[in-house]
Amino acid sequence: MRNLLPFILIILLVTGCPFQPGAEGEGGSSLTALLPFILIFVVFYFLILRPQQKQGKQRKEMLKNIKRGDNVITSGGIYGKILNIVGDLVTLEIAKGISIRLSRSGISGLGGPHEEDGKAKEEKSEK
Repeated sequence: MRNLLPFILIILLVTGCPFQPGAEGEGGSSLTALLPFILIFVVFYFLILRPQQKQGKQRKEMLKNIKRGDNVITSGGIYGKILNIVGDLVTLEIAKGISIRLSRSGISGLGGPHEEDGKAKEEKSEK
């Protein structure tokens, strides 16, 4: 939000802020009074709303394309490997022989540490 404040102030100064002292007596049109607010909305759209919509679409696509065997991280921070997917229910193996069930929407992203990589790193750190 702090990053937007300079842009908003510049827009208001350039377009003629309707809240300036002494502006009451001037006979401006209603379009001139609304122009700063329209420009602020356009800035908000391109800096906030549009990136959020794009990120939401990417997340929806990622959740739609997950498959058995993918390594994922849950929204709670648990890493696991997908064992089974039935509708909205996903079964994750979080350790050898330990599995949990969660909603598909509980997955926050793909990737994460692989068991083999973790074992190799532990062996290297012991040496």
